[in-house]
Amino acid sequence: MRIDKFLWCVRYFKTRSLATHACKQGKVKMEDGNVKASREVFPTDKISVRKNQIDYQIEVLDIPTSRVGAKLVNLYVNDVTPKEAFEKLELLKYSKDYYRKKGTGRPTKKDRRDIDEWFDNTDPSTPDEK
Repeated sequence: MRIDKFLWCVRYFKTRSLATHACKQGKVKMEDGNVKASREVFPTDKISVRKNQIDYQIEVLDIPTSRVGAKLVNLYVNDVTPKEAFEKLELLKYSKDYYRKKGTGRPTKKDRRDIDEWFDNTDPSTPDEK
């Protein structure tokens, strides 16, 4: 079975074209390096798939005849991805700057509300103009 079809069958990619595209970009590797989408897969092969900033390490146990349900994936694939890879992803989520730096650009709607609330609370002598 082709490697792009295999990765689609065992639900590592939502569509087969996404699996083919990942092979073309060099995100799918085997022992000897990058592989083309047409590379044949056999039992006992070890595949490395880079997806969502995680390098998944999988071992092929068997070849499915068609796309399998999520509960049956473990019959065909053994996932040996180290836990450190998932921990790195969690750290990346926390390290990203989700909020822009103070003083850059226009205020967001939340910023505007905070500014209005701050002005309303600090100066009680001014009448509301609403």
